[in-house]
Amino acid sequence: MASHAMRHLGFLGSARQRLSILIFHRVLAQQDTIFPDEVDARRFDAQLTQLKQCFNLISLADGVRGLKAGKLPPRAACITFDDGYADNAQIALPILQRHGVHATFFIASGFLDGGRMWNDTVIELIRRAPERIDLRPAGQGEFVLDTVARRQAAISTLLGALKYLPLDERLLKVAALCALVPVALPDDLMMTSEQVRMMHRAGMEIGAHTVNHPIVARMDAAGARQEIADGKAALEAIIGAPVRLFAYPNGKPGQDYLAEHVAIVKELGFEAAVSTSWGAARPGGDLFQLPRFTPWDRSQFRFMLRMMQNLRRNGDTV
Repeated sequence: MASHAMRHLGFLGSARQRLSILIFHRVLAQQDTIFPDEVDARRFDAQLTQLKQCFNLISLADGVRGLKAGKLPPRAACITFDDGYADNAQIALPILQRHGVHATFFIASGFLDGGRMWNDTVIELIRRAPERIDLRPAGQGEFVLDTVARRQAAISTLLGALKYLPLDERLLKVAALCALVPVALPDDLMMTSEQVRMMHRAGMEIGAHTVNHPIVARMDAAGARQEIADGKAALEAIIGAPVRLFAYPNGKPGQDYLAEHVAIVKELGFEAAVSTSWGAARPGGDLFQLPRFTPWDRSQFRFMLRMMQNLRRNGDTV
């Protein structure tokens, strides 16, 4: 088995006093033809089985306490989810409970109760669009969508063109796309407030992820502070408990967030924050820029091998 092979490769020794934080977004009921590499229920269940063989899966709150004290359990690892998708509550939670695994869910509060993230609007628009669309009036060109590969390419092109626009401009451009392709879009992709409360009651950690998931590095300091503070306050009102952990939207150090945003997160009373820089955390590192990583390999051996390689990285910071 992969876990036995890792022991022979010296995996266990390399994991001492390191905290691996895995990042997920969705757990689908079944494989998606447009995004075949997105994690589905069967794959997530298998990954948890693998991880439990090689790691001590702990809560992120316990991981942060261990980093502070310099006393992590051997082969420590945490599970985190970003954004607040409904399938986290519907599909991921029962699998986590069956395995006895704790996870932290970083939720963008503005999309709860029927909202939809801008990237999902683009994805679902292209998924449902006819085989030929003209988006030139919205500044995006014409697309032929007669194959899955062409729909995938169109999604990639549009997301890349829109991702780093200022929040208001991006939303206007997405609305313009929707006006040109009048198809019905789902309104149940994200959690409801009651599902957030259910996750909290189930013992899962609820973390903040701003209100509208902006790239805070593209905002003025006051706007970024409001996004972070308001997201925290909204979630605290929903669960009736403190929200102690934060995830930077998109999360690339120096590109998606800057040192000033790390300072804001500290000032707002969070205890730790996570990025999406690859690597594993270690005592003495910055608790407000904890790295995260998840291998994309389907092979059990390669999944665990990449986990081992990631343990040697410290993660980038600003």
